[in-house]
Amino acid sequence: MKKILFPALLIIVSVYSRAQDAKMDAFINSLMSKMTVDEKIGQLNLVTPGGAVTGSVVSKDVDDKIRKGQVGGLFGITGPDKVRQAQDIAVKNSRLHIPLIFGLDVIHGHRTIFPIPLGLSCSWDTALIRRSAGIAADEATADGLNWAFSPMVDIARDPRWGRISEGSGEDPFLGSQIAASMVKGYQGSDYKSTHTLMACVKHFALYGAAEAGRDYNTVDMSRIRMYEYYLPPYKAAVDAGVGSVMSSFNEIDAVPATGNKWLLTDLLRKQWGFKGLVVSDYTSVSEMINHGMGDIQTVSTLALNAGLDMDMVSEGMLNTVKKSLAEGKTTQKQIDDACRRILEAKYKLGLFDDPYRYMDNSRPGKEILTASTRKAAREIAVHAFVLLKNDNQLLPLKRSGTIALVGPLADSKRNMLGTWSVSGDPDKSVSLREGIGNVAGDVNIIYAKGANISDDPMLVKRTNVFGPEITVDTRTPSDMIKEAVDAANKADVVVAALGEAADMTGEASSRSDISIPESQENLLKALLQTGKPVVLVLFNGRPLTLTYEDGHVPAILDAWFAGTEAGNAIADVLFGNYNPSGKITASFPRSVGQIPVYYNHKHTGRPYNGEDNAKFKSDYLDVANDPLYPFGYGLSYTNFSYSDVKLNKTSLKGNEPLMATVTVTNTGKYAGEETVQLYISDPVASVTRSVEDLKGFQKVMLQPGQSKDVTFTITTNELKFYNSDLKYDWEAGQFFVRIGTNSRDVKSAEINWAK
Repeated sequence: MKKILFPALLIIVSVYSRAQDAKMDAFINSLMSKMTVDEKIGQLNLVTPGGAVTGSVVSKDVDDKIRKGQVGGLFGITGPDKVRQAQDIAVKNSRLHIPLIFGLDVIHGHRTIFPIPLGLSCSWDTALIRRSAGIAADEATADGLNWAFSPMVDIARDPRWGRISEGSGEDPFLGSQIAASMVKGYQGSDYKSTHTLMACVKHFALYGAAEAGRDYNTVDMSRIRMYEYYLPPYKAAVDAGVGSVMSSFNEIDAVPATGNKWLLTDLLRKQWGFKGLVVSDYTSVSEMINHGMGDIQTVSTLALNAGLDMDMVSEGMLNTVKKSLAEGKTTQKQIDDACRRILEAKYKLGLFDDPYRYMDNSRPGKEILTASTRKAAREIAVHAFVLLKNDNQLLPLKRSGTIALVGPLADSKRNMLGTWSVSGDPDKSVSLREGIGNVAGDVNIIYAKGANISDDPMLVKRTNVFGPEITVDTRTPSDMIKEAVDAANKADVVVAALGEAADMTGEASSRSDISIPESQENLLKALLQTGKPVVLVLFNGRPLTLTYEDGHVPAILDAWFAGTEAGNAIADVLFGNYNPSGKITASFPRSVGQIPVYYNHKHTGRPYNGEDNAKFKSDYLDVANDPLYPFGYGLSYTNFSYSDVKLNKTSLKGNEPLMATVTVTNTGKYAGEETVQLYISDPVASVTRSVEDLKGFQKVMLQPGQSKDVTFTITTNELKFYNSDLKYDWEAGQFFVRIGTNSRDVKSAEINWAK
């Protein structure tokens, strides 16, 4: 019965889909036949009256331009009433009454803020991440929005880059899984529900590889590296049905992405089959002038002809494309195609049926920052934390005695939200001090600030552009440290809340020194000198250089920036309500001088294997090659042991599947989750391959003493790579299957696979 019905159902769905497409095409054809050239060009214009501003330009005369049909979309405003006011102008006062689309940077939650994306990725839990995006979509649409400039899926191997906090780390396989999950979380199965919105994958493409980790900087790489390591997460988002794509600031093959025809048309549309709209990043059209591509008319035409549909804030298309059309520098078809894709997005969102469908005043009070969304934020946050060190089982803490809670981030509410939390309310967040008070029971807590986040006036000034994230105490550093030491001497254990301020990471927040600021290092050293056990709770939006901390602090919990419920979630982990299970998704360097350091690096002709006094090897004189904490690393309050890898066969041919199994045992005293990771190595190929690549992972929950077989099914799809002709295929030969708790600590088995 199923074999008969399933193909029939597919036929019905296909026919229905074609009918819907035909209906949409007929509607848009009719509408466009009534539009003037100016009105078509007006649809290409995306503006902001303020709010989520990430550049030096803010749109002017917005209301008047909407009336004239010179605006296709708006971002930077929220709330059903405010959004309705703008929509009223478009549908009541413009000639053709075309509705606006309303977007915003909904990055890791809307009003209810979840952990930063880098932290979320450390959960290795795609269902959980999809859930967070679904809640964000629910809140954003209740606030009048229908377009989210998310997910950000840039692969990043340089933690100096501030925007590493917005992505999922260094690995394309995991990054692709997360990209698809976020798109599905935002968009649902379709746009019919007013609780879903259109996602926008960004930044297309390669933005995470900016030279020197400096934002907006040049990117230059081979096509093989692009296809193998950097492009897959964007492709995964497209395959998941993402509605829009945002171009990046960087150049590719010496042409900025926003005006790169190979990228936006040949790759995105022709190779990948993307049919949605492409929007520029904030003023990235006009910024091509600084890249050296010509004046505003030239770069606007370049972008349009390359396949860009919507110009964010630059207004270069609005003001120059008609002139370029008259001069034969672009065509009516280019304008029509771009306009059509924007109108199609609005049609699919249901805006032509009801321009006000996302503007229900009854929703915000029932759906935004509710008890249930806060509960979800707390549950999701605990999965993001990574236990980096835990000597002598210092954690979890006892619910008795006295704790000295010390550090400039211990009683901060603003910094809990992290970067790119534009709609979050810091006053509604839970500080660590509050969270410990809520969870610890009868524990006596002594609080001391101990230090400023930084004593560098320039860093303080630049970090505090959007508000006082770094508050500078009127006391001297020595007075603050003395107070903290006095608190530590009265306590059984010290919890030190140290790290970065929220906007020391994120856009335009690259750092050349990624250690904990000196003011806090001095505090930490003074606390350690008391002889009291110290737990370091780390707040950060990037991997930091923690060589000193790893060598001296007995317990380190990386909490990233955990969002609205940060304090409660961290306390849940500190006191054992949840056993941490996070695994890092970006390697932690020992030194800035190692950067870039990442797990899936290539072999060299002179590999260094740890030999003493080796010369003429690929190594450093002053530091080891390997990272301090490798990709996939993360501890638990319990311990897990792995058996050897068991294979159902060691020689395979063609499309035979391989079954690789390990037995994982919880050998400790706590129930816990473990992320079992599968890596594959291809030692001989027609092009050089990385030392290993992640090809699968599974999360398992084990009770103390419990064992579980974890099996991975491996096919030739997991063996494929891009060769010199950019053909994606596999080659016969020897392979190593590696399964373990992180990219370094694995059990290995050899196989041979023939064509």
